[in-house]
Amino acid sequence: MNKRNALFFLAPGLVLLSLFLVLPLVSILWPTIYVGGITFEGYIAFFKDEFNLKILARTLRISAIASVVCILLGVPTSYYISRTKKSMRSFLMALSMFPMLTNSVVRSFAWINILGKNGVLNNLLVASGVVSAPITMLYTEFSILVGTVYLFLPIMIITLVGVMENIEPEVVEAAETLGAGRGKVFMKVILPLSMPGILVGSVLVFTGAMTAYTTPQLLGGNKNMMLATFIYQKAMTLGDWNGAGIVAAIMIFSTLIVMKLLNTLAERLDRRGA
Repeated sequence: MNKRNALFFLAPGLVLLSLFLVLPLVSILWPTIYVGGITFEGYIAFFKDEFNLKILARTLRISAIASVVCILLGVPTSYYISRTKKSMRSFLMALSMFPMLTNSVVRSFAWINILGKNGVLNNLLVASGVVSAPITMLYTEFSILVGTVYLFLPIMIITLVGVMENIEPEVVEAAETLGAGRGKVFMKVILPLSMPGILVGSVLVFTGAMTAYTTPQLLGGNKNMMLATFIYQKAMTLGDWNGAGIVAAIMIFSTLIVMKLLNTLAERLDRRGA
């Protein structure tokens, strides 16, 4: 296919992206840097405000921790699923994807019933004598983290299973034949070969956690705002659309920076493998 034909087939998609993605973004972001002239005063003011920096730091911290937790839980789970029989694998994959079939609002309300002071977990802890009185778990960073991991762990598992299924059994058998135990095979063979899937899954989880609104709003409340809830407050509650555009731009650029770092890491690992 020559370049002219390629452009012909790409044109409808490029037009749609321009109309429904690029132009809306430009209309939101342009007023944040052009006020009678090019200026970055709004961004400078954002980074000078300690309250704004706390929200940015909280968003990055929870997104990073959620990504790490999803890796720690997703890698062994995905490896187990990828090594089961095909019929059982299909069942386990469907079971892993089942939470995604439920609306995120419903899932967040479920965690409110679990983590609340009169919730299932607190009642269990008090009844078992672990604690003498209910502890505060809801409307904290912990509750946001739990809800975020529950929200995006299926994505990590689905991504990793697809990669681990392609690891040839002969490679594992060769490592075992050479004297490597199961733990060493997993750390020295399975994990390095799964690194592309881990990086892709990390990007998906991190970007999803950075931009999630429902889970932080319902489980974190106004005391633990993240960037997405901060945007909503500025736009819908305060009517500060320009300020909301500044926060949105910072969220977009922060996500792009992290994606670039992960892509750079992936390229270095590929070169090392080559």
